[in-house]
Amino acid sequence: MIHRSILLDRKNRKRFASMHQKALAFCNRNKEIIIEFFKDYHHVGTIRRTAPTPKGSNQILFQSNYIAIAGNIGVGKTTLTKLLKERFGWQIFCEPEVKNPYIEDFYQDMRRWAYHSQIFFLTERFKDHLRIQKSEKPCVQDRTIYEDAEIFVEILYSRELMPERDYRSYQHLYEAMAESLQKPGLVVYLKASTWTLISRIRKRGRSYERDIDREYLAQLNIGYDNWIKKISQGWNVLVIDTDHYDIDRDVDWLEGILEEIREKVEK
Repeated sequence: MIHRSILLDRKNRKRFASMHQKALAFCNRNKEIIIEFFKDYHHVGTIRRTAPTPKGSNQILFQSNYIAIAGNIGVGKTTLTKLLKERFGWQIFCEPEVKNPYIEDFYQDMRRWAYHSQIFFLTERFKDHLRIQKSEKPCVQDRTIYEDAEIFVEILYSRELMPERDYRSYQHLYEAMAESLQKPGLVVYLKASTWTLISRIRKRGRSYERDIDREYLAQLNIGYDNWIKKISQGWNVLVIDTDHYDIDRDVDWLEGILEEIREKVEK
């Protein structure tokens, strides 16, 4: 896909250069995390299972006690994650959205703050992933580093909301981090239509999500479906359509979901 070049006047060029320098400084402050990971990689976590991979792919290493809850904005990931902790006592790693200092700015001006926001998520998700690999008990993660990079960033780039220079910088950093990470033993994909997502987003009442772009959510849904189709060739995936159910209220349905997840983890 060819992306049109962006012409900036002198004032905007200076502002953009300043933004880029701040983003690079943010990455540099987290260098120690990345260095420490690669230094200690062979000593962290226990590789419990190796799954077959598509022809031509490198071997994928899976961590069977690592459960990922995947899905679009507002689908119910955090609710399910917390219920798994409550029911089974599993360790959870919730999405760091509430800690993201750029999130409100991002929803006001996506093009200006997309790179900053995604670098924050990448760094936090990477740190959580390292903790998961060191854990001996089942761990549940609310959204993964893979979703950020292979769905959200790709959509932002395709919509010209992340300049190519920032996109390339992000991808280089992500690839260096992800290359040696163990993949989830189970990915639980919570699926819902765009209108269902909008209804749930409004219900939870986060001010910065109030005017979220419907088209953005729709494109993310397509991105998720394509990503799930791709990883299903080699990863263990459980797809749950939540359109006609309420995680907070449909007790019998939820009970079945919790047990199905437990059975897959304990196999």
